[in-house]
Amino acid sequence: MSGHSIYLNKEKLKWFREQLLTWAKLNRRQFAWRNTQDPYAILVAEVFLQKTNAPSVASLYEIFMQRYPTVGLLANASVAEISGLLQPLGLAFRAERLHKSAQIIVKDYGGKIPEQEAQLLKLPGVGKYIARSVCANAFGQPKAVIDTNVARILERFFGLQGGRVKSRCPLLWQAAEQAAPANEVGAWNLALFDFGAGVCTARNPLCAECPLRHQCNDCIQKSSLQSAQ
Repeated sequence: MSGHSIYLNKEKLKWFREQLLTWAKLNRRQFAWRNTQDPYAILVAEVFLQKTNAPSVASLYEIFMQRYPTVGLLANASVAEISGLLQPLGLAFRAERLHKSAQIIVKDYGGKIPEQEAQLLKLPGVGKYIARSVCANAFGQPKAVIDTNVARILERFFGLQGGRVKSRCPLLWQAAEQAAPANEVGAWNLALFDFGAGVCTARNPLCAECPLRHQCNDCIQKSSLQSAQ
């Protein structure tokens, strides 16, 4: 699929954005890391959120940020101490990467989180998703992201097939870039995360009350099948 390009219908894209942003105004989830533009705090949150759901991360995140409110304090802590703090959520294995990243940020960037995606990608354990999330949420850059929630919404609504490893699918990345609005892409990304967690879920999605159902490829196909039976 890497050689294919897609061009999503502009009118359908516009409607898709409008419906999702309207839904998000009433249904946005509240987490501490969403109420800050501190790049360090956002980087920590994104590392925690990797393969761990947001409600589970919330309490540990606040404890962690109280213990290590700056990247300098984290860089000076011991890996064992950080690991012990992360143990309850099974995140201890991320302690070494976080610690090493903090040391690199202090040594190479004067204690400031780098603003460029390419620089962030050089940090241990930071992949495309985390790097782009920090760029969008901390620095206001127009960086769309793909996680399992976003991939599922795009596949169902636009009738796409993203393959087994969604985060590496060029087709889905193209779709995500086209779907993102010109401004406030960080808020857009969060709207997609919340919609995927609350409505367009992996199992038992709430199709009957979904604001996208009238133009959703998956919903239309299901309705056609039911009508034919």
